[in-house]
Amino acid sequence: MLQVQEIRDNKAHYITALAKRGIDASEVFEQVLQADEDRRTTQLQLDETLAQSNTFSKEIGKLFQSGETQKANLLKEKTGQLKETSKVLGDQLNTASEKLQQLLYTIPNIPNTLVPAGTDENDNEEVFIEGEIPVLDTEALPHWELAKKYDLIDFELGVKITGAGFPVYKGKGARLQRALIAYFLDKNTAAGYTEYQVPHLVNEASGFGTGQLPDKEGQMYHVGVDDLYLIPTAEVPVTNLFRGDLLAHTELPIMCTGYTPCFRREAGSYGAHVRGLNRLHQFDKVEIVRIEHPDSSYAALDGMVEHVKGILRDLKLPYRILRLCGGDLGFTSALTYDFEVFSTAQDRWLEISSVSNFETFQANRLKLRFKDKEGKNNLVHTLNGSALALPRVLAGILENYQTPTGIKIPEVLVPYCGFDTID
Repeated sequence: MLQVQEIRDNKAHYITALAKRGIDASEVFEQVLQADEDRRTTQLQLDETLAQSNTFSKEIGKLFQSGETQKANLLKEKTGQLKETSKVLGDQLNTASEKLQQLLYTIPNIPNTLVPAGTDENDNEEVFIEGEIPVLDTEALPHWELAKKYDLIDFELGVKITGAGFPVYKGKGARLQRALIAYFLDKNTAAGYTEYQVPHLVNEASGFGTGQLPDKEGQMYHVGVDDLYLIPTAEVPVTNLFRGDLLAHTELPIMCTGYTPCFRREAGSYGAHVRGLNRLHQFDKVEIVRIEHPDSSYAALDGMVEHVKGILRDLKLPYRILRLCGGDLGFTSALTYDFEVFSTAQDRWLEISSVSNFETFQANRLKLRFKDKEGKNNLVHTLNGSALALPRVLAGILENYQTPTGIKIPEVLVPYCGFDTID
């Protein structure tokens, strides 16, 4: 969430930057500044009324002590009127503050200068590509056919139990899934990330803290009786571990990782691009989260990108990195790099990770600050990334490692799986 003072100081710059997202923020900025002016004016009136009421209260006691009862009663009457006025002003202040807050919730983060202008994924910039795309047999199958052939994943059974988008992993498919989770966590902890096991449901405050609410409310599963939300990513509970904290500068950076299932009520569509593991309502993901000093957050982002590169190199999967354009940038992000793995069987790129810097956008919502060397409180920068999302990584492994006689297992996963071939 943007800060009002930042909008006031940088309005013209922010309007230009948000144009990269295809947004004309002129009107909403004017509404924000007017709402803030109304709030400040009301706050001043309330403060003056309360101060006058306190002054009268002190004078009333002195007047009674000196026997000036008539004057004291007159001031008591005025004090009563001031209390009524302060109550009205307090209600007006709450209304003005809520209006300002709701306006600020509608404004996305300011894109970094590196973010290219554009309207959708077609305008994203390819900034890196690596890995040899394998040449498959002419009889090569997409992963949903391989899953059926080798009895690895049962999509129909998932429909029976829950519905479309909730697959059941079986046998070596389940073991490969578990191996990927363990491997990703080991890679992350070896790189200095502390592992957390976190709740899979969060309260409304957590959703607002990381920006899923109100922006993505319709995409989250909501448990109405308890007013809780199933998490769309571990980013939400892990980042909220530090909500409301005031950190010492010596505590930074904070590096966290965690595995969770993820739940998303994404509207489904039809076609090969969403078949099988390509789009799910429940899937597994290992996340990395960093809490950083503002001066080092972009170096940290580069480090996260290199970390994910290392994982994909170990898996020997062909991949590329995209810098997202303004129109494809997430609501809370200032800069995002997407990783995509190439599926030879589907002849297309599959997104498997997003690595983002949110700068102070989440921290302002979370009230997450640090005390610098001079003793001043400042907002931290928050970052997160998938390391990695499992479904499309698994799809890429099944499709790219298939042979006429079976599916090979990437060498780094064999110790975790206990087998080197699926046949």
